[in-house]
Amino acid sequence: MKDLKHLYFFEKLLDDANNELVRAAKDEGRVCVGSVCSLVPEVLLELPGTFTVRLRAPRTGSMEMGTYYLTSFLCEYSRALLERAIEGGYQFLDCLIAPDACAMINRAVENMELLETMTSEKFFYQHMEVPMKADDNGLSIYVSECKRKILEPLHEVYGIDISEEALRKAVENHNKVCDLISQIGEFRKEENPRITGYEYHMITLASYVCPKDMLVEKLEETLEELKTREPDAKKNWRAKVVMVGSEIDDVDMIRLVEESGALVVADRFCFGAMPGREVIELNDTEDVVTQVCRHYMYASQCARYMNSEKINGRRAYERMVGSHVLREEYGYPVLSVDRPYAIGSSGQLRTRVQAFVESIEIKKIHKKQGGAK
Repeated sequence: MKDLKHLYFFEKLLDDANNELVRAAKDEGRVCVGSVCSLVPEVLLELPGTFTVRLRAPRTGSMEMGTYYLTSFLCEYSRALLERAIEGGYQFLDCLIAPDACAMINRAVENMELLETMTSEKFFYQHMEVPMKADDNGLSIYVSECKRKILEPLHEVYGIDISEEALRKAVENHNKVCDLISQIGEFRKEENPRITGYEYHMITLASYVCPKDMLVEKLEETLEELKTREPDAKKNWRAKVVMVGSEIDDVDMIRLVEESGALVVADRFCFGAMPGREVIELNDTEDVVTQVCRHYMYASQCARYMNSEKINGRRAYERMVGSHVLREEYGYPVLSVDRPYAIGSSGQLRTRVQAFVESIEIKKIHKKQGGAK
């Protein structure tokens, strides 16, 4: 297929945490709110005068200092973030909001604070408590924490407007971007999709690490371009797959999988769109914060927010249980992998994906011949 007009633009945005659009927003005097987890309601960090960036550590090399403070037992994502903070790579942030969710990320942020890695005069950290269960009591805790740990500090330290009107405007702007990304994502459902998983992940990931309003024009043009884009007549993929995991922000991993014959047509990870890029519906009877928190709590597929409905409906996911249940009870082919934070061009992973794709093709042949699934 012909390259998307703005593909290089999106690729360049992902090369550096302090990218072109982040610098432009900072030059306008906007407050940059950092976060490290999808459990922090993103839209509450996008009030007038603010924008949010989900922390990444692109082009990660050595993680010696991060490993020194966190040990090798903690995941490479948490160590990479701490390493980048020690290097001074997040000095553009004005504050950092971290939920009490993953213990590894908590340790990384705590060490950033203890080591005084941020030098901005007004910089502050907030550690949110998030509920363990999606129910009314959990929602009450969630709302209280968002008000005390996000909205009130932003107002007190930086004078940010946190009125209902400002919150509704933030949701409106957030929804505009989510709607555009969702429309782009619809093309993944086609028999021969006119957008690759690599391209879609590039676009979606950019929306997590840049001021969203600065992406709208490029997203609108990309959507119009895709409406007339012709897919390759000959399919260059052999199987369609969904990518599931946690902090998958390495676009090279998606590219490696697709180069191995598996087209990524759906995603379910912390930097993805399912969930993450749904429109937030608001009513006129409740306050905005409660509605936003309810949306994030019940739309989230994170194992942290569980209740009987999600578990009984088989929508809950834990890697070990999920991969077993999907394979044994539902008959889905599943490939479960451990990966380094920066995948690069791993020959081992490429070989495993190629073998997985071949196994899918073999099962299809057996099924057609009336054999075992």
